Amino acid sequence: MGSHGSSFSSLPAYLRALAHTPTRLARRAGSVSTSFAELSQVRARSGPDMRRTLRWFDLVGLGIGGMVGAGVFVTTGSGAHRAGPAVILSYAIAGLCALLSAFCYTEFAVDMPVAGGAFSYLRVTFGEFAAFLTGANLVMDYVMSNAAVARSFTSYLGTAIGLATAKWRLTVPSLPHEFNEIDIVAFVVVLIITLIICYSTRESSVLNMVLTALHILFIAFVILVGFWLGDWRNLTEPEDPKKHPSGFFPNGVSGVFKGAATVYLSYIGYDAVSTMAEEVRDPVKDIPIGVSGSVILVTILYCLMAASMSKLLPYDMIDEKAPFSAAFGGKSDGWGWVSNVIGVGASFGILTSLLVAMLGQARYLCVIGRSRVVPAWFARVHPRTSTPVNASAFLGIFTAAIALFIDLNVLLDFVSIGTLFVFYMVANAVIYRRYVVLGTTNPRPTLSFLCSFTLTSIIFTLVSHLAPAGKPKAFMLTAFGVIALAILQIFHCMVPQARKPEHWGVPLMPWIPSISIFLNIFLLGSLSGPSYVRFGFFSALAVLVYVFYSVHASFDAEEDHGFHLGQKNGEISMESKEIDQEPSLKV
Repeated sequence: MGSHGSSFSSLPAYLRALAHTPTRLARRAGSVSTSFAELSQVRARSGPDMRRTLRWFDLVGLGIGGMVGAGVFVTTGSGAHRAGPAVILSYAIAGLCALLSAFCYTEFAVDMPVAGGAFSYLRVTFGEFAAFLTGANLVMDYVMSNAAVARSFTSYLGTAIGLATAKWRLTVPSLPHEFNEIDIVAFVVVLIITLIICYSTRESSVLNMVLTALHILFIAFVILVGFWLGDWRNLTEPEDPKKHPSGFFPNGVSGVFKGAATVYLSYIGYDAVSTMAEEVRDPVKDIPIGVSGSVILVTILYCLMAASMSKLLPYDMIDEKAPFSAAFGGKSDGWGWVSNVIGVGASFGILTSLLVAMLGQARYLCVIGRSRVVPAWFARVHPRTSTPVNASAFLGIFTAAIALFIDLNVLLDFVSIGTLFVFYMVANAVIYRRYVVLGTTNPRPTLSFLCSFTLTSIIFTLVSHLAPAGKPKAFMLTAFGVIALAILQIFHCMVPQARKPEHWGVPLMPWIPSISIFLNIFLLGSLSGPSYVRFGFFSALAVLVYVFYSVHASFDAEEDHGFHLGQKNGEISMESKEIDQEPSLKV
């Protein structure tokens, strides 16, 4: 914390720092790091290194464990009410979008195997401010999604032992609606998992593998029984045709994409896997298999389970908070016990997803702490456990507090928009990093492409969601689709790549990350207005934190770094100037 002394040592010092805010913003907001710096000087700020103990099968296990519990057992009910039986396709679309984003993450993670995930990737590409804004949203996504999953755990645990959820929660009438059900079980579960992840990463992985294996057995059981007991008519006929439309697409194509945006939370687990890169033995081999393999396997499981659930009940009868246990619980002929079995299996899955996601959120905050835009206390790695104990404990307590009183629906809407925004930013970053080398290539053509392609995608999305059905809408969608393809093809032909990945790169550049950009924007357009209000409020809050704290703290760290190196080595080495440029290959 000593590096913050010049701006935060006293009130007069802080007021003087505020007076220099415009200058410091101009100097720090766009300052970029390098892969070399992230892997050496920046990582050294945490003290002891994190142990490299994980292999590709650990990453696949962590990916499956992180995604399956949160996805099927929390979001499927909400997705089914928006997409109907076509929620199966919603999962497939969300899975494709996640896989394309996973390719972008993998290129960065292999080249720069550090624990910072999207924060580090954007810091070496677009600079400190973009990285902070994205990292703050991502950490909040993790906190919100983990709180949502923890509250869902209470529902399934109640189902497993035959006790209604209402009996587990305390209702406080004086609190606002959706904030007045106190969930003590969720609070305690999050705190217990926090203690586990503080103890050891390797032991956490082993525990995850055991719980995930048990969970997969329950999933296979659910799929088989669902197809056996279900009725194919439920895929096209609602329970009440007078109130709800019929067909496999009861709410049309827009309903499918709204469902995809809702269930996209299901795939946040692979992002947590990328934050484990600093603890992987062979990043070049293990990370591509672990990240992409887990997304593909989980997408298949999601589609099968969504189909199983859609066969069991008409979509208008599916419970939004505990869809699978409620679906089986409605069965007669002695099959009601399956609901209890599902409650047990879902409980295992939710615990694994919590475990993995909380591992990931702590590593994000740890690396953000290394950059000094949040207090350096968060960056410390414990010398005995080799885990980021401070970040783990702080976020664990914060998550537990959120899970204690905020309703599931409020949490899910917030998380979906934040996740899509972060994945959109990473897709932009991987294109920029391939085509631009600072000081060597002109960034304007690439920035122009990214802005114009984004704008075209936004217009396409607005027309798709807001324009009335008819020939004019079809014409406009076709026109803007052709324009987007033309922009992409012109960029591909006119602008050469300035950097070739040394080990692993996204194939079909720039097509795959561009498709990822488009899909993320389109799914963002499917979300409700209140989601944007919450996202805008938190982003504005993050900007205020950056302006009034982060920019001054990182400026102090820059100044102190240069001074101390000058004293020790007899030379000035300013980190922000990034003198150690990365090698790159022209193609």
